Amino acid sequence: VMKNAATYEHLMPESVGNERRILISDLSGQANLKAKGKQLDINLEDKENLNAVLKEIKLREAAGYQYEAANASLKLLVQKIEGRAPSFFDVKSCRVILEYGLDGKKCEASVKLTVKGKTVYEAAEGDGPVNALDNCLRKALLPFFPHVKDIALTDFKVRVLNPAEATAAAVRVFIESTDGVDRWTTTGVSEDVIEASWQALVESIIYKLLKR
Repeated sequence: VMKNAATYEHLMPESVGNERRILISDLSGQANLKAKGKQLDINLEDKENLNAVLKEIKLREAAGYQYEAANASLKLLVQKIEGRAPSFFDVKSCRVILEYGLDGKKCEASVKLTVKGKTVYEAAEGDGPVNALDNCLRKALLPFFPHVKDIALTDFKVRVLNPAEATAAAVRVFIESTDGVDRWTTTGVSEDVIEASWQALVESIIYKLLKR
């Protein structure tokens, strides 16, 4: 496609208001990944780094991750492999408590972080586990990074990866976020839907801090 788009496309996507999407999967080759890197402003000209990224993507896709629709997670993964992973904060622990009673449902989350050399502990309530985790993570980071308040979750998707395992099945979560200007998508995978959501949520905030 990159050498001669006309062999695959009967017209230019831009002519009908679309754009060319380069999909990244366990079947991707070097040319595919390089082209995707250019779209995301990632330099993948170094062959050693390129091979390392391809290898890691194949391993992660085998574990259930999918980067075709998670460009933000893909960019963070590449930076991690290249040794350029941003270090805005480190998560030491997180906890979610759900209570059901006659008065209804109560959900509370707490996080312990290291931010700029300081240990930060915060707790917050929410309408559910993901909302509570989102609230307390923002609460912990807001004094250090005021612009996290601009992030809004616009879409949340969950897919069961191995239905035969029933409630023990692994799930893949996609979170789409916006700051009012750009949109980005992150992903997480785990046998625990809350953990998978937490992975995607943390990467969403890291990506925002990276692009500010």
